[in-house]
Amino acid sequence: MAAPSGFGTSFAANRCPNLASSSVLLPSRFRFFPKLSKTETIASKTGLRFPPKYDGTSNALVRENKTDSKEIKFSSLELLKTSSANRYTKDRSSIVVIGLNVHTAPVEMREKLSIPEAQWPRAISELCALNHIDEAAVLSTCNRMEIYIVALSQHRGVKEVTDWMSKVSGVPVSELCQHRFLLYDKDATRHLFEVSTGLDSVVLGEGQILAQVKHVVKAVQGVPGFGRKISGLFKHAITLGKRVRTETNISMGSVSVSSAAVDLALMKLPESLYANTPESLYANTRVLVVGAGKMGKLVIKHLVAKGCTKMVVVNRTEDKVAAICKEIKDAEIVNKPLSEMLACAAEADVVFTSTTSETPLFSKEQVQKFPPVTYQIGGQRLFIDISVPRNVESCVSDVEGACVYNVDDLKDVVAANKEDRFQKAMEAQGIILEEVKQFEAWKDSLETVPTIKKLRAYAERIRASEVDKCLSKMGDDVTNKRKEAVHDLSASIVNKILHGPMQHLRCDDTRSLSEMLENMHALNRIFGLDPEISLLEEKIRAKFEQAQ
Repeated sequence: MAAPSGFGTSFAANRCPNLASSSVLLPSRFRFFPKLSKTETIASKTGLRFPPKYDGTSNALVRENKTDSKEIKFSSLELLKTSSANRYTKDRSSIVVIGLNVHTAPVEMREKLSIPEAQWPRAISELCALNHIDEAAVLSTCNRMEIYIVALSQHRGVKEVTDWMSKVSGVPVSELCQHRFLLYDKDATRHLFEVSTGLDSVVLGEGQILAQVKHVVKAVQGVPGFGRKISGLFKHAITLGKRVRTETNISMGSVSVSSAAVDLALMKLPESLYANTPESLYANTRVLVVGAGKMGKLVIKHLVAKGCTKMVVVNRTEDKVAAICKEIKDAEIVNKPLSEMLACAAEADVVFTSTTSETPLFSKEQVQKFPPVTYQIGGQRLFIDISVPRNVESCVSDVEGACVYNVDDLKDVVAANKEDRFQKAMEAQGIILEEVKQFEAWKDSLETVPTIKKLRAYAERIRASEVDKCLSKMGDDVTNKRKEAVHDLSASIVNKILHGPMQHLRCDDTRSLSEMLENMHALNRIFGLDPEISLLEEKIRAKFEQAQ
């Protein structure tokens, strides 16, 4: 869907605010007051434990009015690390989805928030420049605009993204919050899985959304900010979407009157028109569509999807047909005026009608004058009338060589197909729950990656140091073969010693997440690794350096 007018200018002009302000990340109780002269005063009110280098004799955190801005920025960074480290490392980063879709917001609101594909990489970069956002992705279609993030802090991450959405769209935050939805961690994962399988679509099980999720990955692959967790989530959703469609066939069967009309005609056409596939029937059939309104447009789209490469469209005005021709370029659409409707119908094999006319367009007397159809084996001219009031008189079916189907005939087909899809949706939910569990296990295992890397590096440093000492004692006449044997022996010993700890840092069916994380924290304490705290400090420092 095209972006609303003025979006590009708004998007470029509303970059994320300067991240250097110390008050962006700090609660009000951590603001600096020049009159305070002792760090103990702050500590007594906030309960903070300052790092060793702030031992109470230094006034680096709270200086008099002479304190310059550079020192305040540095102080705020140090204070942030000490005050927030426990919160960040205790509450792991979260996957969050913040969005609006066809179920929560009208099209006018979705249009304002829509982000064109060309802007996706820049949107991801701007989102990840926010203080509490580590990774991001944008899923923007006609029916939804959803932002997926990895947030270092759920509450602050959501606030930052909401403010960013408001700035680039011009929609006030208060109005945005009335229509947005928020989902966290497992719920966010499950939502994307339901989206990719078509369970969250207007038409249950529709397949277009899976192609759109694939396109997101293709369009932003390699963009900084489309990181390991978010890209893993989207790729898992694509694999799941394919699996559900293969195992349940949920997208089979028409679930709208317009698609059912096209499928019904396909079933009624004689097999003698087959070329290679059933869809090739429409390539050899003369088709007339009367009416180019909403239903008529859908009929045309479904016809093209089923292989119809040429058709005649009759409508009261030419503008609507011209707009459809501009949008649908995979078929030759011949526009005829309403005055030529009967002549066009006389030359057609299948006639679809979908107008708002209150009087019938085709009567028995008119159809009796039509020449026979061109089918090679006893076919009939099909009138498929999806109009209310009806456009084709019911007595037309009494004419030899004519057959009429109305909207009631199609409703039974649609109802049966919907019931079938609901049954398949229940099967799909079972598959989704299984895949959510697998993805969460994979995501949780990433939490121990820094510990695994630091533990292996720690052991490798000791191994290399001890091997060098050993070889130096053995003298200069040691052959390369013996040196290689010593290296191999030491590496083998280290690998065997590390095998047990490494296994206990991986989440599997025999080990719970809580046990895995307990093992991780134990190893961090024993070997003094603190990978999560150091990782947090690196991310915070990078944010501040980027802002400065």
